[in-house]
Amino acid sequence: MPVSLSRLLALLIVVGWLVSSSCAQEVATKPNFVIINIDDLGYADIEPFGSEVNRTPNLNAMADEGMKLTCFYAAPVCSPSRAALMTGCYPKRALTIPHVLFPGNAEGMSPNEVTIAELMKEQGYATAIIGKWHLGDQPDFLPTRQGFDYYYGLPYSNDMGPAADGVKSNYGAPIPQRKGKGQPPLPLLRNETVLQRVLAKDQTELVTNYTEEAIQFIRDHQEKPFFLYLPHSAVHFPMYPGDAFRGKNSHGLYNDWVEEVDWSVGQVLQALKDLGLDQRTLVIFTSDNGGQTRFGAVNKPLRAGKATTYEGGMRVPTIVRWPGKVPAGSSSDAVVGMIDVLPTLVKLAGGTTPTDRKIDGADIGPILAGVKEAKSPHDVFYFYRGYDLEAVRSGPWKLRLKEGALYNLHEDISEAKNVAPDNADVVERLRKIAAEMDSDLGVKKIGPGCRKLGIEKNPQPLIGFDGGVRDGFAPQK
Repeated sequence: MPVSLSRLLALLIVVGWLVSSSCAQEVATKPNFVIINIDDLGYADIEPFGSEVNRTPNLNAMADEGMKLTCFYAAPVCSPSRAALMTGCYPKRALTIPHVLFPGNAEGMSPNEVTIAELMKEQGYATAIIGKWHLGDQPDFLPTRQGFDYYYGLPYSNDMGPAADGVKSNYGAPIPQRKGKGQPPLPLLRNETVLQRVLAKDQTELVTNYTEEAIQFIRDHQEKPFFLYLPHSAVHFPMYPGDAFRGKNSHGLYNDWVEEVDWSVGQVLQALKDLGLDQRTLVIFTSDNGGQTRFGAVNKPLRAGKATTYEGGMRVPTIVRWPGKVPAGSSSDAVVGMIDVLPTLVKLAGGTTPTDRKIDGADIGPILAGVKEAKSPHDVFYFYRGYDLEAVRSGPWKLRLKEGALYNLHEDISEAKNVAPDNADVVERLRKIAAEMDSDLGVKKIGPGCRKLGIEKNPQPLIGFDGGVRDGFAPQK
């Protein structure tokens, strides 16, 4: 018996509604993600990791309600660490530079890289970065061209600009005399518009402004899944804690700023609770590299600090919180790191990592879920500083290649006792592992596994030395 046209249309409408309803339900049940990345925070600068001078009640609560990752590796310095987070790759693979990026550089992370933000968008996520980018300030390198729907913040470090603007000195300190041409003014951006030139007072408002912007983004996107990347400019030199926190810690400005960052974490977590998003939001708190001890950071019991491949330069304080999913009050010493964030979160979002390129990171979801049998996905971990492979780790053993020093990190987290003379076989095995990397990323030089940088043929700063804003980036009149 033929089906009438009206019945057929009715059937199609019902099927369409069921499909759209199912898709909407699937999107609504996807977890949200918030990554809070602090700049230059030391391993022992927060109470959950042993601080005796900084009060961090919100991070204490986060650790009590989540999991501490006590062997989470970043990179020695800013730009490489952020490239690892964005791409799931060792920094040398995705951003082959000797140190960090500077204002007006021709180089940046290539637009051909596939970022975590781009993969999240494929799964229906709203994406935002609020804070420090530091992967290139030319138009094609900006976060709005790398998968982020929304951007508010600084394109690089808060110390990159003219000394006269207060970017080379702490709050209240004398302005140093300019040496040479210096650097162009530091810009604050919203998407691809330069809002202003950042001066000393503006730096004191960064944490508050970032926090308010982050909470507003969460409120605006509470009805759909979101990926929020909140990389604070704090606590990188120069130190500019806000008015409400400055002078509250007797140990100095650095410590004031650590406590302000803790306040910010509390505000974000409270917003998630108030909006009923707490149970379906995974929050990661971490640092981009080890602390800078000459400015007040504490990395104990780790050796050294920022810009080194000792544990104090790359092992960073990390906490993961997801009520009902990540066991409360737990801890893991599995070897994991920035390179694992992309594969882990993308899988949780329902996506897959790129198959047309090598991804060094792996899914650490079972570790975060507290699965007893879960182990580190890394049989070997490589410690690069710029182009140079300086150390390799396998299990508890870490070999520093140049010095030939071997450390058992399970027994000697401080890298204080060289046990190479008693473990020649381990040294030989690790040297062989390191040598094999020469055919991939290279041990000293740029290897065949390093992907091409983005290159701008006519690089210009976003604000010129004359104070003029680059064409196309000025506010609309």
